[in-house]
Amino acid sequence: MEVNQAKQEHLLALKVMRLTKPTLFTNMPVTCEDRDLPGDLFGRLMKEDPSTIKGSEALMLGEMLTLPQNFGNIFLGETFSSYISVHNDSSQLVKDILIKADLQTSSQRLNLSASNNAVTELKPESCIDDVIHHEVKEIGTHIYTTQAGEKLYFRKFFKFQVLKPLDVKTKFYNAETDEVFLEAQIQNITTSSMFMEKVSLEPSVMYNVAELNTVETEDEGTSTFGKMSYLQPMDTRQYLYCLKPKPEFAEKAGVIKGVTVIGKLDIVWKTNLGERGRLQTSQLQRMAPGYGDVRLSLEMIPDTVNLEEPFDITCKITNCSERTMDLVLEMCNTRSIHWCGVSGRQLGKVSPSASLALPLKLLSSVQGLQSISGLRLTDTFLKRTYEYDDIAQVCVVCPYMSRES
Repeated sequence: MEVNQAKQEHLLALKVMRLTKPTLFTNMPVTCEDRDLPGDLFGRLMKEDPSTIKGSEALMLGEMLTLPQNFGNIFLGETFSSYISVHNDSSQLVKDILIKADLQTSSQRLNLSASNNAVTELKPESCIDDVIHHEVKEIGTHIYTTQAGEKLYFRKFFKFQVLKPLDVKTKFYNAETDEVFLEAQIQNITTSSMFMEKVSLEPSVMYNVAELNTVETEDEGTSTFGKMSYLQPMDTRQYLYCLKPKPEFAEKAGVIKGVTVIGKLDIVWKTNLGERGRLQTSQLQRMAPGYGDVRLSLEMIPDTVNLEEPFDITCKITNCSERTMDLVLEMCNTRSIHWCGVSGRQLGKVSPSASLALPLKLLSSVQGLQSISGLRLTDTFLKRTYEYDDIAQVCVVCPYMSRES
C-alpha cells in the first residue's frame, strides 16, 4: 500500500522558480598604452567582444543581458514574483488537482494562491502554470510553501531572506511659530543604484505640508538633487519638509502644543531594469515643545532698522495653561535695546488657549546684529512672573554712514 502511494505521489512533478528580470553583463576590461608590448591588441579584442558597448568598450558594464544564476536579493517594499508549474510526468490521466501556495513570515501566514478551484483533469505530458505576486512588507526569513496532488499532498519549501533596502533617519525642528521642520535622511544600503521616483510626506490631519526640495526658477521648480535622481550604494540624501497647522487648528494653542504625530514618509524607487519598490514608514512622532503656561512668539519684525530710530514689532501672547490669566506687561531696557511706551500696563484677562496680538515700539542704540530682550509678563492671579530673553534678532545700521568706496 505504501508503494502504491509513493507511485501515486510521483505522478506529478512540481517546479518553483522565482521570476526576476535579467541583469546587464559586467565585463572586466584589460587595457594598456600603445607603447606597451601588446600594442593595440587588447583594444581590438574588446571591440570584437559582443558583450561590450560599442564605442565605450572600456566601460565595465556591457550591453548583453544575462539570466540570474541564483535567487539574488529581495528587499522590503519590493514585489516577490514566483512561477509555479505542475507537470504530469506519467502516462496516466490525473484528476482533481489543487495547487496551494502559502507564504510564512515571522508574524503571519498568507495564502498567495490565485485560484482555490481544483483542476478537473491533467493529461499526460501536460502542465498547470501559475504566477504568484506578493508585495513584501516584513523583513526577516520567509518560507514559501507550495503543495499539489491528488488525495495525497506533497510539498516544496522555498526559503529566502528579506533585507532592508533603506536606512531612514528623521530630525524635527520646532520653529517659534507653530511650524515644524522635518529633515529626513535616506541612505541606500543595497549594493545597486536606486532611482528615487518619489519621496513625499503624508501629514497628519492637523497639518499642511510644503516640500522644500526644489529651487524655484522662472519656468518651473528644479530639484535640488539635479535632473538624474539616482542614489548610489551607501549614499545618503537629505529631504526637508515644512509643516504648518491648518487654519482651524492654528489658534488652538493647547491642541497644537500636545500634537506629537506628524505624518509618515512614502518612498518609491526603481532598481536595475525598472523593478519598483515602495516603503512607507510608520507614523513619525516628535517631542512636544514645552511652551510653559504663557507662550510669547514674534509675528512681525523688520529685517533691518536704522540706528536710534524707533521701529515696530508685533508679538503674540498665548495662554497655554488650562486657567484664565490676568497679565501685566513690563518692559526692561538692555544695553542696546530701549523700549518705547509704558511699562507695567495691564493686558487684561486671557482665557485658556486664547491669544492676543501685542504691538510694541523700540529702538536700538548699538549697530550690528542685536538681540531683542527684556520683556516680562506677570499673572496677577497666581503672582507668577515669566521672563523672555532673546526673543528675536534684528540688524541695526547707521543711515548716516558714508557710502563712498
